Amino acid sequence: MYSLAEENYIKTIFHLQQTKSGAVSTNAIADSMDTKASSATDMVQKLADKKVLSYVKYKGAQLTEKGKKIATRIVRKHRLWEVFLVDKLGFHWDEVHEIAEQLEHIHSTELIKRLDTFLGSPAFDPHGDPIPDEHGNFIKTEKKLLSQLNKSQSGVCVGVKESSPEYLQYLDKKKISIGTKINVLGKEFFDGSMVIEVGRDQFFVSKKIADNLYVQTT
Repeated sequence: MYSLAEENYIKTIFHLQQTKSGAVSTNAIADSMDTKASSATDMVQKLADKKVLSYVKYKGAQLTEKGKKIATRIVRKHRLWEVFLVDKLGFHWDEVHEIAEQLEHIHSTELIKRLDTFLGSPAFDPHGDPIPDEHGNFIKTEKKLLSQLNKSQSGVCVGVKESSPEYLQYLDKKKISIGTKINVLGKEFFDGSMVIEVGRDQFFVSKKIADNLYVQTT
């Protein structure tokens, strides 16, 4: 059993390692946790003592196999709860992250097994992120950022890199969700902004918007 704070650090390091190979610096961990670097260092050393991660001063931290298993269990619970909240309780995809952050710390293995069965063992959460199975395995899909597409290319939205309520609400306004087809009508070399077509609507999106939307090309 690990404390809520310990689990949050384990999950944060896991997510950081998905975007960066090798060790993760304590400064990066502190930034993600919105805390002081000294506090992050103290927690990292504590988790290293528990063999959840390996830590080398000035080089950073890496989850051990034990730590990866703990992290994938937390991620699995979080994403299953998001599916439950959206599909069964009618929450919107911009409302569920913080609630799932609380529910992911429930430790009952049997509850999560039954939740998974009740939901039909979903492979993806409402934001398009893969849900690890009970053995910690993820489904890997080929995807790229919308910003990587060129003029006249098309893609289907399969996920979001940024899942803040504000970003998801922006996508809602533009009628973009998982499964939406997006056609690139134009792309500005200067700033990376794009003209895209969604259904019958055509509009500009900034590079920041395009850099946070995953698509599969069609």
